[in-house]
Amino acid sequence: MKSWVAHIALLALVAVAGLMVGDYHQGNLSRIMVLAVYATGYNILFGYTGLLSLGHAMFFAAGLYATGLGIRFLDFGTIPAFIAGLAAGAVLAGILGALALRAKGVAFMIVTLMFAQAVYLTILYFGEYTRGDEGFVLQPDERLLFGQSLSNPDLRFWVAFAIFAAATLITLAIVRRPLGKTLVAIRENEARAQMLGYDTFRLKWTAVVLSGTFSAASGAAYGLLFGYVGASFASVQYSIFPLLWVLLGGAGTVVGPFIGTLFMFYLIDFSSGLTTAYMAVAGVALVLLTLFAPQGIAGEIRRRILRDLP
Repeated sequence: MKSWVAHIALLALVAVAGLMVGDYHQGNLSRIMVLAVYATGYNILFGYTGLLSLGHAMFFAAGLYATGLGIRFLDFGTIPAFIAGLAAGAVLAGILGALALRAKGVAFMIVTLMFAQAVYLTILYFGEYTRGDEGFVLQPDERLLFGQSLSNPDLRFWVAFAIFAAATLITLAIVRRPLGKTLVAIRENEARAQMLGYDTFRLKWTAVVLSGTFSAASGAAYGLLFGYVGASFASVQYSIFPLLWVLLGGAGTVVGPFIGTLFMFYLIDFSSGLTTAYMAVAGVALVLLTLFAPQGIAGEIRRRILRDLP
């Protein structure tokens, strides 16, 4: 019960912050919440199951393009387009999981990277429809929810908040249930979990599907709320970002992905106003955090203060 109260209080704090800050920071917070859902999906696979992926951008891109192309070419409404994005991510994750989980350790990481590059090159190859690196814009009148455009800053914030809140509470429910505890057992000692009778392949495949679906939800929401679909979101760079956010915030914690995304977003936003080498500043911050807070921000809070933080 304490865990539920703490996370609901965090969501309430985010909602209040969105009401109190100005338009600029409200827009930033909307983007952070959408990207935090992406990091949450990555955290299910990496933080709780112990599987390091370098190809998660393909799931984000699957949700993004299924939503964008559905609106552009199939005249989908906002809700059907979002559902199409979720379905695309889940199907891709199911296929990838069945193939990639035959490899372990570093080999799994390389296989995910290879699949992600194949998806990226496929997007570029079908540039007639995807517009490649240039991408395409979804117009405000193509992104309507109950007759209101999602380009409206207030509506955009509350839709982003709803998706973020749902992702947070679903993740909390998963990690508090036997499934989440079993995934942690696999992360800590897969051989022992197998000896106890668990079907670790099936459980890891479930984690891949959940992770891919969350990431696709983030991609679909990004396209709908910010109106842009481009191949850059399928690049290796966007597979590295969620890893950094999770490491900074705290792998294996429910709130870690949001904290890491928030920290990194504003660090880059602040440092880019000071120097063009803003990624170097982010790199230094990551090194310092790794040295002095190796479990991430939320991980250190759990270690020092709230030992029951899931």
